[in-house]
Amino acid sequence: MNRFSRMPFFVQLMLVSGAAMMVPAIYALVLREWDDARAFVYASVLFSSLALFIAIARYRPEGADAGAGRDREGRNQLLTLLGAYTLLPLILAVPFSEATKDTTYFNSYFEMVSALTTTGATLFDDPARLTKPVHLWTALVGWLGGLFAWVTAVAVLAPLNLGGFEVISSRQPGQAETRASQITRIAAAPERMAKFTSKLFPIYLGLTLALWFALSMVGSTPYVALCHAMSVMATSGISPVGGLTQAGGGFMGELLVFAFLFLALSRKTFTADQPRLDAPPLWRDPEMKIALALIVTVPLLLFLRHWVAVLEVSGDWTVGRALSSLWGGTFMVLSFLSTSGFESRGWEEARLWSGLQAPGVLLMGLAIFGGGVATTAGGVKLIRLYALVRHGEREIEKLISPNSVGGAGANARRIRREGAYVAWVYFMVFAFTIAAVMMLLSLYGQNFEAATIFTISALTTTGPLVQVAGDVPLSYAALGSPEKLILAATMVLGRLEMLAIIALLNPEFWRR
Repeated sequence: MNRFSRMPFFVQLMLVSGAAMMVPAIYALVLREWDDARAFVYASVLFSSLALFIAIARYRPEGADAGAGRDREGRNQLLTLLGAYTLLPLILAVPFSEATKDTTYFNSYFEMVSALTTTGATLFDDPARLTKPVHLWTALVGWLGGLFAWVTAVAVLAPLNLGGFEVISSRQPGQAETRASQITRIAAAPERMAKFTSKLFPIYLGLTLALWFALSMVGSTPYVALCHAMSVMATSGISPVGGLTQAGGGFMGELLVFAFLFLALSRKTFTADQPRLDAPPLWRDPEMKIALALIVTVPLLLFLRHWVAVLEVSGDWTVGRALSSLWGGTFMVLSFLSTSGFESRGWEEARLWSGLQAPGVLLMGLAIFGGGVATTAGGVKLIRLYALVRHGEREIEKLISPNSVGGAGANARRIRREGAYVAWVYFMVFAFTIAAVMMLLSLYGQNFEAATIFTISALTTTGPLVQVAGDVPLSYAALGSPEKLILAATMVLGRLEMLAIIALLNPEFWRR
């Protein structure tokens, strides 16, 4: 384990990918899908052997290179993350392409970028085109991508004050911590990754197994339940049957998924920065307060809109159908706020009940808000939204009482001032990125509505958004290769965040 932690970071990822390929290979052997089994076994042996050869060639005795390149540690970490999201899918796409005969390698690469970034955008609108082992591989890559996002957030982005941590910190984004923890000061990035993975992986795996068992108990087949459990934990929205509506779990299945999606709203649902006996309850966490406010108010407004804006509703509406529409709206709010994109059975009734013809703006807005810091969710992050809300409240107080003094402590004042400033900068960068990607898509013939939906879907890592946001469902499969390449790069930007890319442009990162 010690030698593995001191391997180059990308070599570690190659070894993990090679080992993961054996999971669908074994499943293909059980199903007697010999072609699929060969594709995954050969790819596993090839890339595992290649990674071992590189590790042997790069091996250094312990302590031989201690402190070497530590001044460029931050730059190397961000470059490695960028390389992982762009180069690792080239490896992951090999067995996918070999097992799926009727597609190109470029489409397989797009599919793996989508899965690794937990976007869940697929080029295969008909799930029957892919075999069960290939579906399992896609869900597994998405699950590993969610774990990768968890670990890198606390092991790489947090020490560099990126990924949303800059809102609650007094340091500049991209600036390394001066008085870091013992792990940060002593261990290099691969060792920190191994250390935090050993802490977070048992939690991640245990929650996935618990959801798998629960979904199997309420009616889903074990295979479908496993794929959906991994997709819920990673908030990827990947499904081998076309979504929760086809999973056979019914209302209880949706209720279980709803409960586990709360993990994407705050990192404090599964870990604590500084565990204390007098720690405040979870509902007082800033991210959780914003999320609960949205989950309660938005579905309630949709439900009440029936008596305000809907003059005539066709069909025989009963109390049961009305409650189903309320549940559908509540589930969809949490689903898209966590950027998973699962659709509820009651969503169509919620649209009819509230009279919404095109709820795209609502769902896209929720996806842009996103989930919590250091979670698998994408989007802008709730902590940035919280900082802007607190800043707005303080500005209103100053308008009413210009001589008032803001209280609530030093942390709250820092969030209202410096935190709100950084959050506003990120919102502007996010908006400019949306505009730039939309212009690029429009150059290849996409109209305004389609370009908007595709861009927000990719940038917020909410792939299923294209199916429900517009008047008619859109499809990634209908796009040309240039548009797919643009959206694949946008998915990487959405997962890695623009502030990390801007930090890479910092001249201090490139000076010796």
